[in-house]
Amino acid sequence: MRFTRWTGFILGSFILGSAASAAAQVVVQVRPPRPIVERRGPAPGRGYVWVPGYQRWNGRGYEWTPGQWQRPPRAHSHWVPSRWQRHGNHWQFREGYWR
Repeated sequence: MRFTRWTGFILGSFILGSAASAAAQVVVQVRPPRPIVERRGPAPGRGYVWVPGYQRWNGRGYEWTPGQWQRPPRAHSHWVPSRWQRHGNHWQFREGYWR
């Protein structure tokens, strides 16, 4: 009985996690435009890192999301930029993240 409950819990968690990650993925067949070269002002203070902008798909076309200064969540973190990756005849968006 205990094994069955845990098995159901683990399988349910896996299914929900898979559904959530699949819903968050953006896949389009239109090649993204080139990134815009941004002018960034001075950092607002010590310890800030520039997070570059990226082309975001809004359901009908691409929109530029401008870059911004951010504080890393922990010491020695670095930003891995958002990017579009080509897979055959479509493009998949990979969200940027702190590493």
